[in-house]
Amino acid sequence: MDRKKQLKQQYKETSVEAGVFQIKNTINNKIYLSKTKNFKTLNGIKFMLETNGYTPNKELQKEWNEYGKDAFTFEILESLKTSDDPYYNEKEALAALEEKWLETLQPYGERGYNK
Repeated sequence: MDRKKQLKQQYKETSVEAGVFQIKNTINNKIYLSKTKNFKTLNGIKFMLETNGYTPNKELQKEWNEYGKDAFTFEILESLKTSDDPYYNEKEALAALEEKWLETLQPYGERGYNK
């Protein structure tokens, strides 16, 4: 039981990291770009795709089903830098970071799954 308690404590102490990530289809090089308040949620996204339950992007889900999980890679593009500024708004900063990457990579139409 000590090992279980140790793992629980380690999980609780792990810092939450926000940022922008991409899911890339290595067959056709299309990407899906999104933000998250916690990179730990990427495992949940993988699980939803594997169980045909990823409803936020039907085209991504369709191609995941067609090509299989081995055709896709997950990559963290940039972590959100935290700030001690009392006026710092994490939600706005994360949205701005996502917008920067959307403008850079343009994952629309033939290039990606974003709308």
